Parts: sequence; C-alpha cells; structure tokens
Amino acid sequence: MRSPDSLKASLNSHVVRVVQAPIAIGQGLEGVDEAPEILLQNGLLEHMSSLGWSVESVVEVDKHDLRWDSPVAKLPAHQQGLNIKFPGELGETCRELADVTADSHAKGIFTLTLGGDHSIAIGSIGGALKVRPNMGVIWVDAHGDFNTPETSPSGNIHGMPLAFLGGLMSKYQLPSFNWLTDFLKPEQLVLIGIRAIDAEERELMKQWGVKVFSMTEIDRFGIGGVMEQATSYLFRSGPRPLHLSYDVDAVDPHFAPSTGTRVRGGLNYREAHYIAECAAATQSLVSMDLVEINPRLGYVDHAHREEQNITVEIGLELICSALGKRIY
Repeated sequence: MRSPDSLKASLNSHVVRVVQAPIAIGQGLEGVDEAPEILLQNGLLEHMSSLGWSVESVVEVDKHDLRWDSPVAKLPAHQQGLNIKFPGELGETCRELADVTADSHAKGIFTLTLGGDHSIAIGSIGGALKVRPNMGVIWVDAHGDFNTPETSPSGNIHGMPLAFLGGLMSKYQLPSFNWLTDFLKPEQLVLIGIRAIDAEERELMKQWGVKVFSMTEIDRFGIGGVMEQATSYLFRSGPRPLHLSYDVDAVDPHFAPSTGTRVRGGLNYREAHYIAECAAATQSLVSMDLVEINPRLGYVDHAHREEQNITVEIGLELICSALGKRIY
C-alpha cells in the first residue's frame, strides 16, 4: 500500500494551503456555501497545527456573486439549450480555483479545498492536473457524479464533475470551461462508497471504464480490503501523487446528516475515517477536497456537545485523518 519514498520529495513537509471555495449553485439548496467559514470557525487551523502542519495561506476564491440571494441565482436554469445550470458562472469560478490549486501544487504545498458543493472539484483537480498530470484520484461519494446534460435528471453541475474531468463534456463546447485541457484517464480514478447512480449515468461510467467500489464491495471485502484493492489499482504502474475528493454524503446520514443529497446505507464512522487514514498512509497524498456539508440541514448533537453540528465535526475529523491523525 505504501509508495516509494522518492515520492515524498514532491511535497513540502507539513505545509498546507487552505482554499475556501464557497460555491452553492452547483446544486439546489442554500447553505452549502457557508461550510468553509464554519469549518474555520470551529478550529480547523488549530487542529492542523496540533498535527504539526503549518498553514502557508488561507485563500478564498471569488464567488462572482454565486449566492442564492444574488441576481445570478435567478437566471433561467437551462442555458445554451443544454440541461445544465449556470455553466458560465461556475466555469469562471472553477478556472480561478484551478489557478490557485495549480500554484500550490507547483510549490509542493498540500492543498486542502473546502467546498461548497462537489462542482468545485472541477477546479481543484483540474488545476492539480496541470502540474501533476499523472495524479491518481480517490473519489469518495454516494453518487457517481458522472452525469452529462443528456443523462442528468436535474442539470446540476455537482452531479457532473467527473464527466468534466474525464473529458466527456468537451463536445458541448462550453466556452467558460475552455481552460480545462488536462483530463483524467480511467486508470487514474477510483470511486468508493457509491450507492446511488442514475441508469444512463451507470452505462456512461461503464463505457468510460471507471473503477467503482460500491457499498456492495465494502460489504463483501470490508473497508480494509477495498482500500487495499483501490491503492493497488492506482499504484499498479508505479508511484503517483494522490488526491482525495471527499463528499460527506458518502457517510451514512446517521453520522453526517447535514448534507443535501442524503442516501441511506453509507459509510459508518470508522469506515469513513479509514479511507482518509489509508490515503494518508500511502505517503502519496498531496491534496484533498471536503465538500457538500450544509450547516443549515440536519441536526446538532445536544447530547454530547451543545449546539455542535455533528456533520461539521466529522468533516473536521476526516481532514485530520487525511493529514495523519491516528488512534495510536
């Protein structure tokens, strides 16, 4: 599971850049744009410092008025005759995010991107690929996120980021995404925790050749077996840097209710953490997204910590696990 030590040289030891990407219009609910600031308010920087990480900078990507109370959010849902919402606004914002993440990858700084919805991964991963074209991606999610305008029931871009990153959206000629020229190949990507895929999306994923470890595989092999297979798959041709894109809806709603697209039967608490711990243990992890926490949804845990949102708490804990926190 561990990659050769030579890969360590590609990452400055324990230096992290935190990138706030408070984007909400990739999906349909208010509140997810508030997560980056709430994570910071709840001690994210202090947690990282306690693990020996120094913060190079905290950067916020310009939202271009991408708030639900802005005029942009009142635009017609379907633009350019396609079943896709706000491609112009999201394309420009993801371009700026890609510039920020490409810069930190070029400097060898661990890049932590806080969403926002999962559309932000187009920018965070798209920027990383400019510097690390061979980078492997561990995509943790309840959903496939491989929809196109033809297959998407909603037209929401947070269900399409892997179609963008896999090059499947190029044929739609969306000018705001012309900057996205570096794409993932099937051998660079694994999906973990999947349990809700649209029918046409499933066929598209099979045609493209994506490697999927659904909840069925986790039931069959256990999370340890799944992560062993996933890392072996990504490292089968040798070492490569890794990016962990973690959608909190992969975790069962019992443990992480504050998210917009809850699906029963997800990762339990320890399975969720083991994925992040295993990614860190490869010593190849160079960047991470944490997305889809919506503090306005779900509930707080009055029994254990007054007014503490348990989804925000598990989000902070998952980041810490990815940055090297261990039980012993």
